[in-house]
Amino acid sequence: MTTLHPVRVYKSEENLPRENQLAWKIAAVASEQIEATDAVADMVINRIIDNASVATASLTRAPVIAARAQAEAHPVSRNGAGSTVFGSNLPTSPEWAAWANGVAVRELDYHDTFLAAEYSHPGDNIPPILSVAQHLGCSGAELLKGIVTGYEIQVDLVKAISLHKHKIDHVAHLGPSAAAGIGTLLGLPTETIFQAVGQALHTTTATRQSRKGEISTWKAHAPAFAGKMAVEAVDRAMRGQTSPTPIYEGEDGVIAWLLDGADAAYEVPLPARGEARLAILDTYTKEHSAEYQAQAWIDLARRLKREHPALTAESIVSAVLHTSHHTHYVIGSGANDPQKYDPSASRETLDHSIPYIFTVALQDGEWHHERSYAPERANRPDTIALWNKVTTIEDKEWTRRYHSNDITEKAFGGRVEIELADGSRIVDEIAVADAHPLGARPFAREQYIHKFRSLADGVLEAGEIERFLDTAQNLQNLTDLTGLTVNGDFPAVTPKGIF
Repeated sequence: MTTLHPVRVYKSEENLPRENQLAWKIAAVASEQIEATDAVADMVINRIIDNASVATASLTRAPVIAARAQAEAHPVSRNGAGSTVFGSNLPTSPEWAAWANGVAVRELDYHDTFLAAEYSHPGDNIPPILSVAQHLGCSGAELLKGIVTGYEIQVDLVKAISLHKHKIDHVAHLGPSAAAGIGTLLGLPTETIFQAVGQALHTTTATRQSRKGEISTWKAHAPAFAGKMAVEAVDRAMRGQTSPTPIYEGEDGVIAWLLDGADAAYEVPLPARGEARLAILDTYTKEHSAEYQAQAWIDLARRLKREHPALTAESIVSAVLHTSHHTHYVIGSGANDPQKYDPSASRETLDHSIPYIFTVALQDGEWHHERSYAPERANRPDTIALWNKVTTIEDKEWTRRYHSNDITEKAFGGRVEIELADGSRIVDEIAVADAHPLGARPFAREQYIHKFRSLADGVLEAGEIERFLDTAQNLQNLTDLTGLTVNGDFPAVTPKGIF
């Protein structure tokens, strides 16, 4: 049975024993070798396919090209066979493969998600864990266990500890989870994983300015950096190097100065000894390339387009999206970011503008990872006119449902109220995206494969598409993991850097 671990700040003279520290408890979970259930193993395969889908679709995008060029500039380190990089035929050192692949996976903001006290993309754990597994010749069964731990720890931290409330970027939960996953992969002892978790957290705390205002390409790089730091933290810990302790609970630690302060109190759920690690089953992927809180709104807009095809910028006076606190203040009009209504804003910024996303999905009846963000699409006069009529407002009930721990009522959508020029109104609502496990069309293996085929079409050769799918679906039997990335001729040409 899952155990709730109390976490608070301790003064230095209180001398909190290591065994009572959150980092140690995370490490204890990671050092226990637990077999995955069939459902969990199946979902890990789904998410490996999902990551490859979005990485493939982003191979020609500038941040991915730059990260790949950096990785290709580094030779394989001497202690292993090297790791593969999406879109490259050159093996590299595992930390640089984690970096390049992490950027490719995150660039389109199109892979899996988990939202609770904090929010996250747990699939970001896969690139660093896989890169180490490839470099050190681990098996598919070992990789499976490592990924399960990465998901478990990140989801458990996200359920309990809010980072965004204090403007700390959510990848601060990714560093520890990836380090823990690598620890499980390699069968490391609790002490070593404990030190790695502490170092990974210490080096991956940063502010949320990367997701505020004019959002830059660093949004894709931030989780990749956390994964790279996790690889390096484990390497240092394996060499006997230690971390700041207690990293979470210390008087000058992360909680005391970056989060809820000296009076903080959390209860972090972690699986009991011998308990199956099931957290990955609580996560959900994206059908659309947009911030997760936009997924349900895209589906609602598509439905409105089907049911009310006459809706236009001229016929609509206003459209108010009643939604959760987070949706309103982070990607809605409550963010008070003028860039969210700027047709010349970056793709990363438009991805975090629910007024823009709802407008385009309502007009087009679809959402596409490239067409929907194209500059000519954002600058259409009728789009700009309608876009400026779309606002958000917090609804306490949708906020409550957003934070609910009951999966049957947890919701990420809301209610739209549209005022029309003829005096009539349209009111509709949606709780979860169609692809959500409780949605109208839940994703299963068939949908993950379709997503990969769709995004790889025209990018990869047909034979490479089938090779990758066959390899990924044989995960538990693999003895060579090099086939879990996709190959192709994608030159990484960028302006000259240092490397």
